[in-house]
Amino acid sequence: MENTQKDFLFELLTTASPSSMEMGIQKKWMEYIKPFADEIRTDNAGNVIGVLNPDADFKILLAGHCDEIALVINRIDDHGFLHFDKMGGINPKAAVGMKVTVLGQGRPITGVVGVNAQHHGGLKGDFGLDDLFIDCGAKSKEEIEKFVQIGDLAVYKREPELLMDRYISGRGLDNRTGAFIVAEVLRRLSEKNINIGVYAASTVNEETNMGGAYFAAAGLEPSMAIAVDVTFATDYPHVNKNKYGDVRLDHGPVLAKGAPINLKINRLLENAARSLDMNVQYELTPRMTGTDADKMRLTGRGVPVSLVSLPLRYMHSPVETASIQDMEEEIDLLVQMISGMTGKESLNPLED
Repeated sequence: MENTQKDFLFELLTTASPSSMEMGIQKKWMEYIKPFADEIRTDNAGNVIGVLNPDADFKILLAGHCDEIALVINRIDDHGFLHFDKMGGINPKAAVGMKVTVLGQGRPITGVVGVNAQHHGGLKGDFGLDDLFIDCGAKSKEEIEKFVQIGDLAVYKREPELLMDRYISGRGLDNRTGAFIVAEVLRRLSEKNINIGVYAASTVNEETNMGGAYFAAAGLEPSMAIAVDVTFATDYPHVNKNKYGDVRLDHGPVLAKGAPINLKINRLLENAARSLDMNVQYELTPRMTGTDADKMRLTGRGVPVSLVSLPLRYMHSPVETASIQDMEEEIDLLVQMISGMTGKESLNPLED
C-alpha cells in the first residue's frame, strides 16, 4: 500500500463517523475521489457515490459503509455524569474504562467511562450500558449542559496503530476499511478501459438501519451490487472454530455463501481470484448477510448481490484488527473482476 493511500485510510480511521453523523468523513471521502471519478453524486440519506463510465447500461454498485458504532447520551444526572445507550452494536464489557470523545455542542470534549473500583465491589456478573456512565470532569448538570445535550454521540478515543507493520488496529475498522476499499477500487479502475458503469458508494447508517444502502440502490437501480464489509476472523484464542468457522487474517478476502447471494456473481469473483492466483475464504450467510447487501437486494425489481468481506478480529471493540495484505488483495480481486466484465453477463442462475 502506497503512502498516499495509507494516509487516506488513517485519515478515515481518525475521523469520527458515528451512525447518523457521517458528514465529516463523507466530505473527506468525496475530496479523495474527486481527481479520478467521472461524476460524484450525493443523496438525501448522506451517501456519496463516485461514478465511472456513467453512460453504460450495465451498472455495478459497490457499497462500503462509513459509519461506526457509538454511544448516544440519553440522560444527564444532577452531578454532571452522562448516561448512555448504544448507537449500533456496543459491547458493554469493551466500554469499561475507555476514554471517549463526546461530539457535543460547539466542540468535542473528552470523557472516561467510569467503573466502580474492584476494592468497592467492581462490576458484578452480566451488566449493561445502564450500569455505566461517562465522566467529563463536570461538577454539575448545569456545567456539562453547556457542552452536551441529550442525543449527542460519543466514540471511543482510540487512534489507529500498526502492529508489526502488518496489521492495523483501532476503532471503527468496521467499516471505514470498506469505504477505503471501494474508493481504491474506483481509483484503480479509472486507469483502465472498462465496459460497465461503476458506482462506488460510501454508505451511511449500516450499523443502525442500513438505510443508506437502500437509498443508494433504490436511486441507482444497479444491474448488480456487492457489499464490501468485514466479517469475523476466528484465528485468535478461545474462539470455537467448529461453531464459527475458520477465517484467518492474511488468508485473503472472504466470500459469502447463502440464500441472499447470487451464484453467478460469486463465480465471477472466484474466476478473478484464480486468475490472480489468490486465496479466498468463505463464510455462511444462510438467511441474511447482516450487511448492506440485504437492503440493496430488495430494492426496485430486486438486485443480484454478493458480499466480499475483510477478516476482522475483535469486532465492535476499540481494538478491531485487520490485515493490510487482505485489504490489498480485496482491492485487487474487485478490480480484476470488474475490469474483465463485458456488460453482457447474465446473472440469472438458470441461464448458462
